[in-house]
Amino acid sequence: MAHTPGPPDDEEEAVGATLARMRHASGLTGAELAERVGMSQPKISRIERGLGRPDPKDIGIIARALGAGAELALQLSERAEQMQDRMTDWRPPVTGFAGQQRSLTHWESTATILRVFEPALVPGLLQTSGYAKSVFREFRGLIDPTTDDLTEQELLAAVSARVKRQVALADRSKSFRFVVGESVLRPRKYPLVEMLTQISHLRDVLARHANVSIALLRDDAPVIPPLHGFELLDDRLVVVDLYNTGLISRSRKDVDTYRRLFDTYAAHAVDIAPVLDEYQNVYIDMLRTSPAS
Repeated sequence: MAHTPGPPDDEEEAVGATLARMRHASGLTGAELAERVGMSQPKISRIERGLGRPDPKDIGIIARALGAGAELALQLSERAEQMQDRMTDWRPPVTGFAGQQRSLTHWESTATILRVFEPALVPGLLQTSGYAKSVFREFRGLIDPTTDDLTEQELLAAVSARVKRQVALADRSKSFRFVVGESVLRPRKYPLVEMLTQISHLRDVLARHANVSIALLRDDAPVIPPLHGFELLDDRLVVVDLYNTGLISRSRKDVDTYRRLFDTYAAHAVDIAPVLDEYQNVYIDMLRTSPAS
């Protein structure tokens, strides 16, 4: 008995699940469908299982090969395209801070042009080990209130993984553009000496790496208020930093939006060098007047 391919059983049914149901109804094996559409059987399997982000064109080809009409094929293609427009979580808690840094290392190693915006913290690619320790301790307490601190092993692993990311800065085939908010340099509860060390490190990076630029967005810059940090890799991937997780998107719309945002911030940013001098003097004065001095 012939089966007529139908629309998804419900609006939440995954595109791959719909295609798998249509294939079973047509009596085709995955290998037979793959041969019919000129794709590999593993590719068909990945699409049906919802692994990766399928090309909407491929979805349309498969749907038509399974007997779908033009309207249904278009509907499935559009749903596949909408899937690509979604930002997805990339930092499940089980990976830990060190695992998160390794994921970033992988993405950054494959990119040629990296654009990074951070409104309140020194970007990970520019942090000293002492500054990174302070950051990880601060955010660990937010993510897991029942844990007062990282174990020494976890802390050192996370800091080591973050610092290792900076090896990429020495690759002259890559270009790094950083824009940071003025809050990055403001006094925090981090040790004063560590902030001075961090300022010195930023100067050192600029002096040693011609492929790195760092600009600063003053508080009174006439721009859209910065809500969070983000990183753009080759205009193909955007990584957004949130308090308890991170989001990634390869959607052209998302990447274009964040690229326009970065360009706007960069256009209104100033050279960071004189601002480093300004805040260095602030920290030196604070050290001189602190009770411990």
